[in-house]
Amino acid sequence: MIAMEQRLREALSRRQEQHIIDAKRVPSAVLVPIYYKQEEYYILFTKRTERVKEHKGQISFPGGACQEGDRTLVDTALRECAEEIGLVPGEVEVLGELDDTITTTSSYIISPFVGFIPWPYKFKVDGWETEEIIEVPISALMDKDCLRQETENIGGQAVTSYYYHYQGRVIWGATARILHQFLDIFARVTGAKS
Repeated sequence: MIAMEQRLREALSRRQEQHIIDAKRVPSAVLVPIYYKQEEYYILFTKRTERVKEHKGQISFPGGACQEGDRTLVDTALRECAEEIGLVPGEVEVLGELDDTITTTSSYIISPFVGFIPWPYKFKVDGWETEEIIEVPISALMDKDCLRQETENIGGQAVTSYYYHYQGRVIWGATARILHQFLDIFARVTGAKS
């Protein structure tokens, strides 16, 4: 497991992440939480409640908008994880950063960070923003039958949209774009086919 963490950290450090600067959009950050369980790697997702203002009921990574007390966007991601699922920031091993992405149905720029988290863990779902935690094996997400791609016209530009299907759930939108980028890196690190 330590070797995988090190290989991911090195792969993330070798790349130059793409940042988006747009004063009309709200800076935000998410954590792509990875852990090792029953001989394989998993990613933790959350399902948003119907109470939240935006992205109701969607599957997402834990995270949210930058607030005044956040020194960095990593701090934003870790603070939001603590609020939404009770993940203590000091127990996350941040490995690196992925490219910024925007939300197309709202006005956010998302900075995604990849981190290893301990397992097992006593999560505490807040119930206001987060309805439930969803665990998905990375091997299931890398199965070619899991992914559907479409080209959509957004703001006059052709954009590839990804839809990951797992046990009757669909991961789509900005979360799926972030996930797609992470899985490409994971595949290169492990030699698996994505």
